[in-house]
Amino acid sequence: MNKLITVSPSPHMHSGQSTSKLMTHVLIALIPAFAASVWLFGWSSIIVVSVAVSSCLIFEFLIQKFLLKKETSISDGSAAVTGALLAFSLPASTPIGMVMIGSLVAIGIGKMSFGGLGNNPFNPALVGRVFLFISFPVQMTSWPIPKGFETSLVDAITAPTPLEIVKEGMRISENMSSVVSNLPSNMEVFCGKMGGSLGEIAACTILAGFLYLLITRVISWHIPVSILTTVAVFTGIMWLIDPTANANPGFHLLSGGLLLGSIFMATDYVTSPMTHKGMIIFGVGIGLITVIIRRFGAYPEGIQFAILIMNAFVPLINSYLKPKRFGEMINE
Repeated sequence: MNKLITVSPSPHMHSGQSTSKLMTHVLIALIPAFAASVWLFGWSSIIVVSVAVSSCLIFEFLIQKFLLKKETSISDGSAAVTGALLAFSLPASTPIGMVMIGSLVAIGIGKMSFGGLGNNPFNPALVGRVFLFISFPVQMTSWPIPKGFETSLVDAITAPTPLEIVKEGMRISENMSSVVSNLPSNMEVFCGKMGGSLGEIAACTILAGFLYLLITRVISWHIPVSILTTVAVFTGIMWLIDPTANANPGFHLLSGGLLLGSIFMATDYVTSPMTHKGMIIFGVGIGLITVIIRRFGAYPEGIQFAILIMNAFVPLINSYLKPKRFGEMINE
């Protein structure tokens, strides 16, 4: 009777799932997108993913073993997931050295500097990705041509993403109708015929992973659906108001890293709210910030910045939307 109950930091899982099982499910959900990246980019995608995953595992082991001097936890799979998500947010042409730097930042700064899994306020993979984007903008915006991609806007090495085509076209004051003529169709974007990172070039494979995660109950629908619905509503309103200056909502939903970020990064247990109501508020904030950056910001894509910004608000969301304490009366 006098034994104390030890409660670990959130998130608290009551389904009997272990961290390693959950991370394994996430890796399985990424297999369709990985297969598509291999088909479209060949060996370069395998190299980027392999280097990112192995680097994250090695850096986490070394930091825990020799700097923090604590028991290593690479067997829980979280470092492997961080490496995979980092790789999926990078171009297939990313140099190996850059991939390793991004992995070190993701694990060393994004995760271990806060105490490891369960304590980091920001998504580690996005921390690494944004660091590389700011430090190496040229390499991070040079997208290799996927297999079967044909357009007059590409040279022998790189292809612009659809979001970059729209951003550049509107910058020089072109009408959206003339910009659209240079874009792949929504169906081509859905199947991967465009420039982009490993995880954003085939929306159909990301959605397949989403279905798997829902079926296995690794994630709930609240965050991804609230993000995508918010983006669809606000881009749809702008498109209806002025279709000559705004792309249609279908284009926004399928282009860029929106699906990858919404399904695999924003749903991170540690950096997302605990309650369903909080998750919806979190998702709406991400969707709104993404639309603002895409339409009015300097960058063509905004999902990575939107997720990190809303990560910072998660403690505030949790404090205002606390779940009922065990034993608390409902009508209190």
